[in-house]
Amino acid sequence: MSSLSETDPTRRAIQRIATHILARARKAADGEISLRVGLTGLATPAFGPDREVLRFAGGHLVRERRVDGELRSRSLRVVGSTLAELAEFAGVDLDANLDFGHDAPEVGDRTTPIRFDESAADALLGWYQLGATALDRVLIDARDPSVVQLWPEHFDVAIDLATVGGRCNLGAAPADATCDQPYLYVGPHGEERPGEGSFWNVPFGAQLSAERVHRGGDPVEAAVNFFRHGLQLLG
Repeated sequence: MSSLSETDPTRRAIQRIATHILARARKAADGEISLRVGLTGLATPAFGPDREVLRFAGGHLVRERRVDGELRSRSLRVVGSTLAELAEFAGVDLDANLDFGHDAPEVGDRTTPIRFDESAADALLGWYQLGATALDRVLIDARDPSVVQLWPEHFDVAIDLATVGGRCNLGAAPADATCDQPYLYVGPHGEERPGEGSFWNVPFGAQLSAERVHRGGDPVEAAVNFFRHGLQLLG
């Protein structure tokens, strides 16, 4: 699959939309920035008095909200629209001084039409969907898990949960400085790395590349097994 590196134009375009349209709308309403992964893309949870949801889905920005007591939806094609046009459609203030974390992308150019490779976008969203599906399956065995969320500043889908040695993060991320392709990770909050030394292969814990996830028959099963093995080692 595509490397989806931090400099990949498709990844950068979608991360800007996730941060400065979806997360910006939610943060202005309730102070939260986390998003959700769905079958058609990325979305906010319902927020505000109109129970609004914004979705990046199939190359479109979809706005769902209550109008005159009835739920209604509208959509705008993303490719060919500017960030300013997406913000106007979503009722977002791009000038509001909101903190999304030091890794979040800048607002950047508001007036140039957005372009990205739709097959690369599908690969990125497919990776998140694989990760979210595997995390949902891990929840049945998890102790005190958080909600499965996508964080726009790091651009990973993740949960954190309790283990014997303390809390731990599980997630699916695109490529970054630690790996030149998308990867899964197990990241204990503490310093302990019990059991197999070979499993703990990066400074922050354990990492499994997309290539290895897809090497076998069922990538979701491979992801679930990786997460569960990390949790078993952590107790």
